[in-house]
Amino acid sequence: MSELLQTVLDSEERSDLRQFFSEIRHQDKKYLLRNDILMSYVEYCNKYQKSAEFYSGSHLGKLIYYTQEIILENGNLCLIIRQKIASQEFYRITEDLMVEVLTIQELLDVRDRFVNRYHPNEGDILELDFGPFYDYTPTIRDPKNIGKGVQYLNRYLSSKLFQDPRQWLESMFNFLQVHQYDGIQLLINGRIKSHQQLSDQIKRAIAFVGDRASEEPYENFKFDLQMMGFEPGWGNTAGRVQDTLSILDELIDSPDPQTLEAFISRIPMIFKIALVSSHGWFGQEGVLGRPDTGGQVVYILDQVKSLEKQLQEDTTLAGLDGMNVKPKVVILTRLIPNSDGTLCNQRLEKVYGTENAWILRVPLREFNPKLTQNWISRFELWPYLETFAIDAEKELLAELHGKPDLIIGNYSDGNLVAFLLSRRMKITQCNIAHALEKSKYLFSNLYWQDLEDKYHFSLQFTADLIAMNAANFVISSTYQEIVGTRDSVGQYESYKSFTMPDLYHVVSGVELFSPKFNVVPPGVNESYYFPYSRMEDRVPSDRERVEDLLFTLDDPVQAYGKLDDPSKRPIFSVARLDRIKNLTGLAECFGKSEALQEHCNLILIAGKLRVEESEDNEEKDEIVKLYSIIDQYNLHGKIRWLGVRLPKSASGEVYRVIADRHGIFVQPALFEAFGLTVLEAMISGLPTFATQFGGPLEIIQDKVNGFYINPTHLEETADKILEFVTKCEQNPNYWYEISTRGIDRVYSTYTWKIHTTRLLSLARIYGFWNFISKENREDLLRYLEALFYLIYRPRAQQLLEQHMHR
Repeated sequence: MSELLQTVLDSEERSDLRQFFSEIRHQDKKYLLRNDILMSYVEYCNKYQKSAEFYSGSHLGKLIYYTQEIILENGNLCLIIRQKIASQEFYRITEDLMVEVLTIQELLDVRDRFVNRYHPNEGDILELDFGPFYDYTPTIRDPKNIGKGVQYLNRYLSSKLFQDPRQWLESMFNFLQVHQYDGIQLLINGRIKSHQQLSDQIKRAIAFVGDRASEEPYENFKFDLQMMGFEPGWGNTAGRVQDTLSILDELIDSPDPQTLEAFISRIPMIFKIALVSSHGWFGQEGVLGRPDTGGQVVYILDQVKSLEKQLQEDTTLAGLDGMNVKPKVVILTRLIPNSDGTLCNQRLEKVYGTENAWILRVPLREFNPKLTQNWISRFELWPYLETFAIDAEKELLAELHGKPDLIIGNYSDGNLVAFLLSRRMKITQCNIAHALEKSKYLFSNLYWQDLEDKYHFSLQFTADLIAMNAANFVISSTYQEIVGTRDSVGQYESYKSFTMPDLYHVVSGVELFSPKFNVVPPGVNESYYFPYSRMEDRVPSDRERVEDLLFTLDDPVQAYGKLDDPSKRPIFSVARLDRIKNLTGLAECFGKSEALQEHCNLILIAGKLRVEESEDNEEKDEIVKLYSIIDQYNLHGKIRWLGVRLPKSASGEVYRVIADRHGIFVQPALFEAFGLTVLEAMISGLPTFATQFGGPLEIIQDKVNGFYINPTHLEETADKILEFVTKCEQNPNYWYEISTRGIDRVYSTYTWKIHTTRLLSLARIYGFWNFISKENREDLLRYLEALFYLIYRPRAQQLLEQHMHR
């Protein structure tokens, strides 16, 4: 039993526990989440006049703090206690405080009974348990190290491998032999016939290049190195070749994990990368802000540009320019014939600002052209992904003239396609989720049957389980994306155990302590987003146009609302109009605070202005709601709502123009997986207020370079913004201080150069360990295939049949 629970039961607080549980039993709610529990505890302490010390310092107070859920069943309380990150305990407590430890299977049955979906007379339900597949793989022990998987993997496997010097040298020798580019041998050739000879020749080659000028080009002495057994790939100059060979020499003589990582990160083994963003509307003009695409398109385009640049840089440093090596990056997405004037109906589109990065579009098969020739919501795309992957494989092989060296999935559908392609082509698979829907929609798994017609969560969550377990490594933007915080469950953690009533029970859905998880935050595109103070890089005519658009332009097609006093300090936000992004919540927060309205205007850039222009039901609801809030709080003259799609150059200038007027940026999402707009605002110099639920919690250091807000507490949020505005009016330097610290924060931690260097290093290191350890994942992959063919595919076929009759 939990030591904390036992302490409460053995102390004088036992009577308070009994009384509090009695209060819980008499509530209308039968399923309480953490916020409900804390609010109930506040009410209990107020009702019985408990001291502040008792509320927060008592053992009972701590127990309540760590209790994530309470389910009432037949007078008993089922408690889910999460005293440690990534670890939960389950108990049933009776009215007389008898405690029974529950297994995960028993807890899932309780949840099924709660929604009247427990049928013991019909036999057991399918249980999914991935735990055994991780029993024989290394796992991290300390939760603090979750998300630092490659560091742990290096230490763990290095220590095992280095214990046997002969095996270690033989493994490294075999690894160096396999590298080629388009059939041309790299690194070592047949003149080096053994690991012992390799060691000797390395020392000889180091001495040889050491006698040459450090900057002497590799081409001048490549034939000498070839005679010693060394092919291109060691470096582009004598100095670079010497450095690389010296690292390997040190690694052979006295191996350690840091030297190993430094060496593997230099190996030329990745030249072709495929990124999958399958649900479409993926383009560079006229598509940003469409439902389902905005943030993901921005992220991938910026990532691809940086990846290609880094691959070119790595290729040059490796000395491969003379071989005419041209790294290539392909974004795989779907082709949409009815593309609404965009380029989404073109098979191939070059990515702006790159030499060899492309958007490759593959059409869906025409099961029902009324659907497949048009955009399809991410919630409806599932029936087409298997055949899309089959067709995409042929297109990728043709476009890349061979297999990619790395495939990166994006979002649930893209990750499933990446799994199918990786399985067929036997290549390294990386997963990037951006956001997992399961944690965005409350009780989405418990009530999946009620939501199935609209969201098809049974397919989505099954796809997530398959992809995250199949991936060789997983990139998350933040630590909490994986395992949350002390008082919140992480996105991946929410897949640890859950029920899909009448479908399956997930006993162990993901190993959170697996070294496959790595935190690699994205960057911000510095070509478009840079500090407002860099006037030499700003275009005066762009600035004037943006100022007019934001504050004065009278155009009912693009703008709603005319500002009575455009000189007021602007509060600015930009996002698509959906429930989670919560721009309507920000408008209501502004509407409820007359003091804030006296000092500021609210400016929103948000999707469409009219319901009839939208194809997305949630966006339509939010449009109606936003108009209602403007009328309810009489915000006419104080709010301006722009329904525009801006190119990146203009969106960067928007932030800077707001900063020119000493404005602020507010990101009010109910949950934000990362927060790219937070980075864009901060690097532009805007003091930023962002949701405390999700990624911004790790980007911003509260009251140092930005501010946290709880978007569900409207008055509190308004007070925080007003406090900042008041301080700035009293001390104008305060705005500059927060602005400067925000800029510094982004440049030190969140650049695409940092991101892609780390991502490629991870891909090489995981590829190395897969080769060396020859890890047999076939049992896991077969299990995942069974899940795909026996659960996913039949449900996808059912959805396809529905689509055929539309």
